[in-house]
Amino acid sequence: MDAKAKRRQATDKVSAYHEQCLSGLVSRVADAIDRFRAGEVDAFAVDETIHQYHKAARQLWTFCWAGGSGAHIEAVAGTIDRLAGSDPAAEWWDRARPRRPL
Repeated sequence: MDAKAKRRQATDKVSAYHEQCLSGLVSRVADAIDRFRAGEVDAFAVDETIHQYHKAARQLWTFCWAGGSGAHIEAVAGTIDRLAGSDPAAEWWDRARPRRPL
């Protein structure tokens, strides 16, 4: 496989990973809104969820795309391969969890 085809394959893998993770993160926001509508949580809980989503989505984008194209994309694709079998959206969500003072 030539370098251009390898890079295209890596870009496709990173793009699919990004979409999969975003979908999982958006689902968490949708769940929070559904719980708000059902009266299970207040608006502050939903607001906190939205802030956590924003931080997680930003960190995810940085991981996937901030390094530009080329060798960076191939390195990210390799990292994604090593993470196979885990729940990547949950990991990004946990990374964005607000830190609370003790």
